[in-house]
Amino acid sequence: MFGDRLKKQLLKEKLFTKNRLVIHNEDTFEEIFSLKLNLMNVFVVVTLSSIFLIAITTYIIAFTPLREYIPGYASTDLKKEATELALKSDSLAANVAYNNQYLEGIKNVLNGKIEIAHINKDSLLASQKKIPDELPTKATPEEIELREQLLKDDKYNVFESAKPKVGFVLFPPAKGTITQKFNLQNKHSGVRIALAKDTPIKAIAAGIVLFADWTPNDGYVVIIKHKEDIISIYKNMDDLTQSSGDAVKTGEVLGLAGSKGQISKNTDLYFELWKEGNPINPTQFIAFD
Repeated sequence: MFGDRLKKQLLKEKLFTKNRLVIHNEDTFEEIFSLKLNLMNVFVVVTLSSIFLIAITTYIIAFTPLREYIPGYASTDLKKEATELALKSDSLAANVAYNNQYLEGIKNVLNGKIEIAHINKDSLLASQKKIPDELPTKATPEEIELREQLLKDDKYNVFESAKPKVGFVLFPPAKGTITQKFNLQNKHSGVRIALAKDTPIKAIAAGIVLFADWTPNDGYVVIIKHKEDIISIYKNMDDLTQSSGDAVKTGEVLGLAGSKGQISKNTDLYFELWKEGNPINPTQFIAFD
């Protein structure tokens, strides 16, 4: 007990015993600087200095641009640009997937794999969101019969009653006699125009070529998207001059009338005009003769 008290007394004396730090000139022994201190002063100064250095370093790393020079820390602007690019790439990927699905649907229509009434943007968008066809509700027999009647009527009336407003002039793809008229009930979603072989086929308006290739049923086919969601389709062509993705002007030659690669030697042009996913009668907007 007495020994512990003695040790504490000696430690206290060492900590608080005053000492002098003196700096002399080595040649003249002249006193240049002197300082009175003890061990407790030294300990307090060193501790406070360490805390201050740690606080300053933490502030620099956390709140100043100097942290970008430390290995492992990325630039704030770089992170922001990377985030924006990631969001844009996701949006572009979704748009590309949607357009590819829409083009695939158009190809299926051209090949006769699906009916005309099944190809429109609304149905494609609904299929992507996986919206159920019927709501989980119980309907009476009278309601079911009414729904079936409405669906049956709408299958044909929706196209006949659709009268799109075209806000620009459409030029004829070629001058000739119409040998097959527009008739949706007979599944004629376009018109057939009698042309001589090698007659130039021209774009009805400026637009972007969505599809330009050979098909088994219709020979060479060109599909062009114009403004106001108008799509023009040219079938039974030969010697195409445009490719998918090309921008065409009004009246620019797309190819020639012909039947290259087909058993039939028919050189008639089969032309279709679509508005917002619905086929419309081209003769309402274009004079072919």
